[in-house]
Amino acid sequence: MSDDTPKTDDRDPAEVVTAMIDHVLRLAATWTAWDGHPRPVDDRVYTPHKSIRRTADHLVDHLAEIESRLAGVDPIPDRWHASLVTTAADLAPFTEEDLDEARSRLTRLGRIWTVRLNALTPDQLDHSPGHGWTFRQIAFHLAGSTYYADALGAF
Repeated sequence: MSDDTPKTDDRDPAEVVTAMIDHVLRLAATWTAWDGHPRPVDDRVYTPHKSIRRTADHLVDHLAEIESRLAGVDPIPDRWHASLVTTAADLAPFTEEDLDEARSRLTRLGRIWTVRLNALTPDQLDHSPGHGWTFRQIAFHLAGSTYYADALGAF
């Protein structure tokens, strides 16, 4: 296995994913005070909308991978522009309504992940079909999605 293989431990994978979402939403609750200036981090820039978009896209991408592998089909290759691109929509003010939408979106995705992961046996989590990380490793990999919110920080 490569060095980028996610490390796992005895935590419930579904709780790992929902803890990441809770962390992102705690920071997002401060973003209505954002000053409108994108934050440069590494070789990218981040805004509230971009951080939420990237978190949601990451959750969707890996959920699609898991569902495809469980169905015995090859996952659709990742074609996201990821955090390389900052769209005009990413630069919009982050309002209370945007925060409410982010809460709804990420909370629903968290529920879907919880239902999916809890429906898998320990063997399925650790000996997943198809190529790639195990489903447990994918859940722990998603914990790193806090990066997008942490890049912006709290206001």
